[in-house]
Amino acid sequence: MKNDYPKEFIDLIESITNKRPRIVIDHIIEHGFITTEDLEKTYGYSHPPRAARDVREAGIPLETFKIKSSSGKAIAAYKFGNLSEIRSDRLGGRHVFSKDFKKQLYDASNGHCYICNGKFEERLLQVDHRVPYEISGDENEFQINTDDYMLLCGSCNRAKSWSCEHCENWQSAKYIEICLKCYWGKPEKYDHITLEKIRRLELVWQNEEINFFEALKKEAEKGEIDLPNYVKDLLIKYVKNKGV
Repeated sequence: MKNDYPKEFIDLIESITNKRPRIVIDHIIEHGFITTEDLEKTYGYSHPPRAARDVREAGIPLETFKIKSSSGKAIAAYKFGNLSEIRSDRLGGRHVFSKDFKKQLYDASNGHCYICNGKFEERLLQVDHRVPYEISGDENEFQINTDDYMLLCGSCNRAKSWSCEHCENWQSAKYIEICLKCYWGKPEKYDHITLEKIRRLELVWQNEEINFFEALKKEAEKGEIDLPNYVKDLLIKYVKNKGV
């Protein structure tokens, strides 16, 4: 029941009007928690973590735990976390970006995903924060800077979400400076990927390039090596031959 929660919490949830986070919140209030099975089968959301993230981005802490599904399989479930951690600066949730704002980003990137550099129709790209909303929040609506946002394809956006949500900086410290040195914020110049000293290369093959992709795949299969490692070996040999 709502009366069991602090007034600050009630004020915050009543300010949230977006359908997806409200469904999660209302379900937890009524049942104590919500599972990924509930989100998929009852509410029709194919990516349950995204719905949970919407709630967190609205300033409400959620805890993730394991529970058994109706078939006995271990699945994730969500419940309210420490309500003393409510982010009052998130009242009302994130901005809804205008079509003009997205068009500016699309023109600036020439229709490319900022992470994988694949070229897509505008409708297939999504506006995303360089620094996760959970950490940075949004600026005043009259001061939104396109430099703080990027367009991502659905695949890269999901990969970024999963990676960021499992980062220690996301979970505890929440330092913006750390995010600005991460691959997911600035792939063109980064020091780490979610605090790990690793490097990542995204390759997308489109149009006539697909023929080269298929040729590489066949060669990798002949050598019984997975395609990413095969391509990596080719690049390493090339660099070594160049004497770099």
